[in-house]
Amino acid sequence: MKKLLLLSMLGLAVASFQAVAAAPEAAVQRLDVGNPAMPFEVQRAAIVTALNDGTTYSEMSGEDRRRVQVILDRIAAILRDRPVTALTELDRVELFNQQEVVNALLAGAREDSRMVCTRERKVGTHRTTNVCMTVAERRRAREYVQQEVEARRILPAR
Repeated sequence: MKKLLLLSMLGLAVASFQAVAAAPEAAVQRLDVGNPAMPFEVQRAAIVTALNDGTTYSEMSGEDRRRVQVILDRIAAILRDRPVTALTELDRVELFNQQEVVNALLAGAREDSRMVCTRERKVGTHRTTNVCMTVAERRRAREYVQQEVEARRILPAR
């Protein structure tokens, strides 16, 4: 009976962990200026909020944050409370190009800010622990270790 209860609790814990892990993916921001269901100013506010919340785009550099803000301002200046259909062809091309730059910056930062947890066994013990790091932190750690190995590599005597 205890084993059955323990297994069912373990199953619920795994299911809830998967739900929590999948939830941040629903918060991905993608700018779509031509979407009539969501006006540009609403999308802009959501992106600015996500940039400032400290978690969604935590790995985005300050320069990229400023760049996104400048581009959002530029898009607002192009639109000037007009629908996309009322813009000239040149303005539409500029709008599309600016939108793609914002989307590329947000997608890259979102991927680098994604938290990845692994179960790792420490040397000398059979116990495992959870190790959680962002994708960018894992990349920096891997690069650091590679640099250390290269720096400490002993060349064979000739």
